[in-house]
Amino acid sequence: LFICSSIFTASFLRKKISQGDKEPVYRDCIKQCVRTNCTGARLRGFQSAQPPYMALTGWTCRDDCRYQCMWTTVGLYQAEGYRVPQFHGKWPFARFLCFEEPASALASLLNGLACLLMLLRYRSTVPRQSPMYHTITAFSLVSLNAWFWSTVFHTRDTYLTEKMDYFCASAVILYSIYLCCVRTLGLRRPAVSSMVGVLLILAFTSHVSYLTFVSFDYGYNMAANATIGMVNLLWWLCWCWQNRRTLPYWWKCGLVVLLLHGLALLELLDFPPLLWVLDAHAVWHLSTIPVHFLFYSFLIDDSLHLLNTEKMGVKLE
Repeated sequence: LFICSSIFTASFLRKKISQGDKEPVYRDCIKQCVRTNCTGARLRGFQSAQPPYMALTGWTCRDDCRYQCMWTTVGLYQAEGYRVPQFHGKWPFARFLCFEEPASALASLLNGLACLLMLLRYRSTVPRQSPMYHTITAFSLVSLNAWFWSTVFHTRDTYLTEKMDYFCASAVILYSIYLCCVRTLGLRRPAVSSMVGVLLILAFTSHVSYLTFVSFDYGYNMAANATIGMVNLLWWLCWCWQNRRTLPYWWKCGLVVLLLHGLALLELLDFPPLLWVLDAHAVWHLSTIPVHFLFYSFLIDDSLHLLNTEKMGVKLE
């Protein structure tokens, strides 16, 4: 519901031009490295010596030059007593195998595994006849797709993986609005949720089309998703408040919402990576892993409640 929407929030600021990649020493280093190592026999030597996993993930000779020159520039900054700079909107990270941001990639993978584990538990616990069964299953699949692309993006940051990470995260947030609508209104008024679903599909199509064919505006992207996320937050909190006396498990939903929006504040720390691996973005992703278990506990309780209510012929909430 809310967990996978936390994938993207501060990432939209990451691609702005940063101090490190503006430095003449960094740019001159790359030019020299490419001229020396990425042509003719030197390039063939690089390609033959490159590990297969690096080639499979798209690491090129020029990418390797950028990586090496980044550390050269960092070393010069530290020697002069200056703060560690960012490069292309990101802190410098120590590459592990083919993983560009190893801690964030691992955290995204663990979030995906937690989501998958709890989806399997949900499907084994809740009968298919439950009114929300198929909607929740579809949402979980959309979320798993988003965590997959988050893992890929943090493994290898390219034009394609960046766009897939952002677009899939946007899809999660829009689908979470639909899930909220189905649970709060659609069970009694299916036409309402159908209409909202169509509007959300149109919104997603327009959003992706604008960012793809007009301008990939990071500020707009972040503002649009933050606005949708706030609508989702307030909608669910209102539902929790209205049902606090009738649904004993309501607090799980409310706590998940508050936890995830509170944990997102970790992004504001924005410190240089500890041991060149662990930054605030990775800490944020790691902190959301346990929330999956509470979230699906709520979904299981609510789905079983709805099923029992339907069997007793009571009007659905």
